[in-house]
Amino acid sequence: MLTVDFARLPVGPGVRVLDLGCGGGRHAFEVLRRGADVVAFDMDQAELDGVAAMFTAMDKAGEVPAGASGETVQGTALDMPFEDGAFDRVIAAEVLEHIPDDMAAMREIYRVLKPGGTAAVTVPSFLPERICWALDEDYHTAPGGHVRIYTLAELSAKLKSTGFVVGPHHHAHGLHAPYWWIKCAVGVNNDDHPLAKAYHELLVWDIMKRPAATRVAEALLNPLIGKSVVLYVRKPAA
Repeated sequence: MLTVDFARLPVGPGVRVLDLGCGGGRHAFEVLRRGADVVAFDMDQAELDGVAAMFTAMDKAGEVPAGASGETVQGTALDMPFEDGAFDRVIAAEVLEHIPDDMAAMREIYRVLKPGGTAAVTVPSFLPERICWALDEDYHTAPGGHVRIYTLAELSAKLKSTGFVVGPHHHAHGLHAPYWWIKCAVGVNNDDHPLAKAYHELLVWDIMKRPAATRVAEALLNPLIGKSVVLYVRKPAA
């Protein structure tokens, strides 16, 4: 399940990409399939071990184009172990809402991005996130949870003040917002609730089958209740 639109963040052979806060690696895997060199970066070594294993499995299955590479690096977004301008593209998907000093992380993204490079930054959309916070305190108070709710205006202003040129945006995962509302209503950790289980099965079916009906429904829902907002920004060339 991809949040970033790779038509807006083109990657391919010869392009070096940082997947910041890669988690399970969903964007890193897609970058590698497209023939780029990707660094999957995260604080969680267990997550990185899984990503590295998948990189190896993809290579053995012939899914990695010739010349492309995938590696994992552990560290913090506030002090990344990379040289200035090390990457042509940066993906920061659902990361900044976890970081108390989000602008320090934005400055690090700016630093490691090459002049003229592009970053895709995604965070939870304001309305769906606000409803989740209202329904269940545990949703945002658990260790490592979300520490703020962004408006698009705030996210844009912070990135602009960091030095980025702010570009287009879109919303994603309109079908997923109701699932999280259900989860918060019945208890965010209550995975066994029948309604939450049923909706989760629907989402898995949709991800696997991608039927036309749900694609149309999500396209209609995304601008209204898309769970994530994706903003594309550029580091000035000069």
